[in-house]
Amino acid sequence: MLPAARRDLLLDRLRRDGRLVAKDLAVELGVTEDAVRRDLRELAAAGLVQRVYGGALPVSPAVADYAARTVVAPASKARVAAAAAALVRPGSTVLLDGGTTALAVTAALPPDLEATVVTHSPTVAAALVAHPRVEVVVIGGRLFKHSAVTCGAAAVEAAAGVWADLFLLGVTGVHDEAGLTTGDADEAAMKRALAARAAETWVLGSEEKIGAASPFRVLPLTAVAGVVTDAAPGHPVVGRLVRAGVTLLHA
Repeated sequence: MLPAARRDLLLDRLRRDGRLVAKDLAVELGVTEDAVRRDLRELAAAGLVQRVYGGALPVSPAVADYAARTVVAPASKARVAAAAAALVRPGSTVLLDGGTTALAVTAALPPDLEATVVTHSPTVAAALVAHPRVEVVVIGGRLFKHSAVTCGAAAVEAAAGVWADLFLLGVTGVHDEAGLTTGDADEAAMKRALAARAAETWVLGSEEKIGAASPFRVLPLTAVAGVVTDAAPGHPVVGRLVRAGVTLLHA
């Protein structure tokens, strides 16, 4: 089999199985593991797979820039946002992450909600102007324009002074093996800092993020209370998450 045809086969197998294991594929295809790994490197360089130890996972569509993500699966994000908004209790303090699903949460909050929302997202903060009884606290720092959030040392230091009841965490990938991932190291560090300031963290896991992975791990799945998702119960990764003991809140 020519290398190009083999790479096409790998992509078809990834779409079917949701993961690639280099060792198993080498045996099946009658080639060396080095040949499979070389194929995976080329596919990863083209942005078609996310390499992980021993193989590869689907790449997340949520790694596109902020403007592009606003038109990715809006109905799915709205469903997840509505379920996540129901976790916000009157009088509570909530850390709300950045990103397009977090922005959808602001629209799903009751208009008469009385609460405090702390965010490092200027777009989320601006959307909350429409909620007259929500006190908004904005964490400052260096603006990471790809996701329209603040990151860096100043933002982490500011977050250290916050204690929240709930953190609604946005990620670009939710996978039973890779955990919770995102596309930037500094953004991942900021998300960890925010999670450390909340009594409970729930993940905003719209369908396109389930089974996908990005280069930088935010947290293991064991570090969060659960995942809010609209992925179908029959989704293979959903099944593996349930068997691993992850709590899922179905939107």
